[in-house]
Order: sequence, then structure tokens, then C-alpha cells
Amino acid sequence: MSSDYYYMDCENIDMKKKSSLTAKRPAGRIEKGLKKLLVIVLVIFTAQLIWLFGVSPFIPFSTVEVHGFAGIQRAEALSLAGINETSSYITANVNEIRDRLSSHLLVESAVVIKRFPDRLSIFLNPREAAAVTLTNINSRQVPVYVDRNGVFFKIGDSASLENMNLPVLAGIENVRLNMRLPSALVPLVKNLCEMARTSPELLSAISEIRIERKAWDGFDLVVFPVHSSIRVRIENNLTEHTLRYMLVMLNVLEKDINKPNEIDFRSIIGSYQVKEQSL
Repeated sequence: MSSDYYYMDCENIDMKKKSSLTAKRPAGRIEKGLKKLLVIVLVIFTAQLIWLFGVSPFIPFSTVEVHGFAGIQRAEALSLAGINETSSYITANVNEIRDRLSSHLLVESAVVIKRFPDRLSIFLNPREAAAVTLTNINSRQVPVYVDRNGVFFKIGDSASLENMNLPVLAGIENVRLNMRLPSALVPLVKNLCEMARTSPELLSAISEIRIERKAWDGFDLVVFPVHSSIRVRIENNLTEHTLRYMLVMLNVLEKDINKPNEIDFRSIIGSYQVKEQSL
């Protein structure tokens, strides 16, 4: 009995070992399959990272956007910026491109944006005329436009003189492109530009602003209204408040039989001298 019992016990043990080995084999195959899959995923992910950060930034831009204006064409902007068919995210320097574009006389400012990995966007803001001065070129009187920063940036033609809705700045000598107004007169053109945007009907009441240098330092402005023969002398700036007050006073004095030739607004209250009646 004892021998039979021992035999049966060994047989049970062998069966348990076989079942254990059979159970381990599928588990081992699954584990190996998962490891292979993980290795494949890691290889693909690493390859994508290498492509994304190690290769694609060196590939030429797939998209280059230029948001410009009528005065400068796309090809001219790209040439000025130094962008060609080989330019890429890595080789393009945003600050250098911006400075090159801003050097164009018609461009007031430029914004350059790189989008990883292969896009470039350029935004150009044009200079806007705040006033105009007249100069002689080839024995012809032509307008030269000045922007709100005091930069003379564009020469017009004689035909455009009739359609101008900008105040004329007179008394400026030797006008040329890229010339700048004295810093003391920059607030004047900034205010003119702002009034052209907010109160164009008010600004249209002025035909000319003559700049006169003072004997010692600074400037006076002599303003010539459109609908009055009385000129107005002010300091080196013209604000909307001053212009409104000036026009009201001109409207009153225009009805006076002894109206003055000029009103002096350089003090807080405008002053003038009445014309002497002829005997």
C-alpha cells in the first residue's frame, strides 16, 4: 500500500509540473511580444524626435507669408529680408530680418514670426502721411510726404497736388527723402496724424502751416485757415483743443470790420492788434 501511495504521489507532482510549464509558455510569449512592441514604439518615437528637432528645422521653409502693402511687393520684401529658397527655421534670424525690412523707407515697422518647424510670417506696416511739404524737382513743384515720426518718406507727383487733403508744411528748406524734421516738431506731425484719424473735418479747415525758426531757439508756427484771411501764430505744436479754440475765435473776428491780419496764440489767451482805419 505504501509503495502504491508513493507512486501515485509522484505522478501527481509530475502532472503539476507539466501544467505549470504549459501555463508559463504563453505568458512568456506575451511578455516577449510586448517587449518587441515597446522596442518598435521607442524606435519610431526616437526617429520622430530626430526628424522633428534634428532634421526638419534645417529644411527650407514650406510656408512663407508676407502681409505687405501696395508700396512694396512680395519679391522685394523677401529680397530685402534675405529670405530665399534655402532659408530655414535654423538659419533665419528674426531680429536681422526685422531690421532689414524696417530699413525700407516706406516701412514704418515690421513684425517677423517663426513658427516651428518650417513656417515664417512677415507683417509690414506702412508709413502714413501726416502732412506734406512742397519742393522743386527738375523745375517742377512736387509734394514730399512726411509721416508721424517726422520722416520724409515719399515723393508724389504734380497731379496729386489737387487731390491732397493734408496740411502743407511750409518753410522747410532742402527737403529730401529720408530727411527728418527737428525733434521739436515731431509732436506737431504726431498730433496732425491723430487729428486726421479722429477729426478729419477739423483738420481740413487748415490749408498751410508755416514753420518759422525763432531768433534764439525753437520754432513758431503760422497757421493759414481755409475760410479766413486771418493767420494765427502759435508755439511749435498744434493740438485739437487749440485748433478748435482758434477756429471759434476766427469765426467771430471774421465778422469784425476791423479784423486783424494775425492772431497771436502763443500765450494762454489769443491776442491781436486791430487794423488802423485809413483816413
